[in-house]
Amino acid sequence: MARKPLVENRLAELRKSRGLGASDLARRVNVSRPTIYAIEAGTYVPNTEVALHLARELEVTVDELFTLQSGTQAAPESLSAEVLSSSLALEGQPVRICQVGSRWVSVPVSASPCYMPEADGIIQRLGRSSSRADLVVSSKEEAAQKRLVLAGCDPAASLLSHVVEKISGIEIVCAPASSKLALAWLKAGKVHIAGSHLEDPKTGEFNMPYIRQEFPGEDMSVVTFARWEEGLVTAPGNPKEIRKIDDLCKRSIRFVNRESGSGSRALLDQLLKQACLDSTRIKGYERVAFGHLAAAYGVAIGSADACLATRSAARAFGLEFAPLRSERYDLVMRKGTTDLPAVKALLDVLQRETLRRKLDVLAGYDTSQTGAVVG
Repeated sequence: MARKPLVENRLAELRKSRGLGASDLARRVNVSRPTIYAIEAGTYVPNTEVALHLARELEVTVDELFTLQSGTQAAPESLSAEVLSSSLALEGQPVRICQVGSRWVSVPVSASPCYMPEADGIIQRLGRSSSRADLVVSSKEEAAQKRLVLAGCDPAASLLSHVVEKISGIEIVCAPASSKLALAWLKAGKVHIAGSHLEDPKTGEFNMPYIRQEFPGEDMSVVTFARWEEGLVTAPGNPKEIRKIDDLCKRSIRFVNRESGSGSRALLDQLLKQACLDSTRIKGYERVAFGHLAAAYGVAIGSADACLATRSAARAFGLEFAPLRSERYDLVMRKGTTDLPAVKALLDVLQRETLRRKLDVLAGYDTSQTGAVVG
């Protein structure tokens, strides 16, 4: 039997040599970013119109971009990796992968009602500990280059990721996590960068006291991402008139909380203590949403009347927001990590006006200290 002819391409090589991010190229040729990745991986062969557009943008001929080869399709690769997830990972779940030092890590991703998630493979089998898994991946080569793992709870991490990739070609794999979990992963060497907004109740200082405690004797670099407002998120028009912490104790109010170790949970507990209120009076105190956006989504679909989250999360779903406190969100990494070319590219983007405008307009962040070195 004759072997099936395959179309091979040099799209990834040529795109990167011209300093183009996948998102930028996708916009120029009017396709989606996942389509660019699918073409590069060889899982999708574009039609003639797209092929011509790609060749024109990369200033090559179609023959230089695509080659007809005879052979068998490359088999998927197996990979054992750490699993970075706040909740229980599932077999068959899509993941993105990245190499952090000498270890491989994977971050589960979820599908939306409209499209499949961008992923590198799936979890084939979970290990005895849910923190490790055997994966089946399309390719390890792409994931080993120009990728960073950023753990944290900032809803605007995707904005940072898109701008960094567009400008530098560096991909940021975002691993959702509470501030304490993100820092724990950093301490264990599982991520390149951790995001944090933990306040020291004694001094009112953000992040540094906790970092000094958890990383004694280590040379750390702490860079401010932005200042944000955190407060009560409610339905449009605030029909149940929830404006202060005391209102959460009303019998008719359904609340959705954040997980232990998150800055939001710590803020709620602090405010309850100041108001001399017991958490058992809040209906839903034990109900947990992992992340600001997840908590706000619960309010958006009507399964909760209120949550504690950032203004950006409220804005994302068109919800009401009553500010309670301004917080500083920092990016934490080991000093040695700052020497990586990918990290240098990210730190450069933090100084760009393009990113600051996006954070201001779309997330409502104060970017006056963005990129400032705290410690």
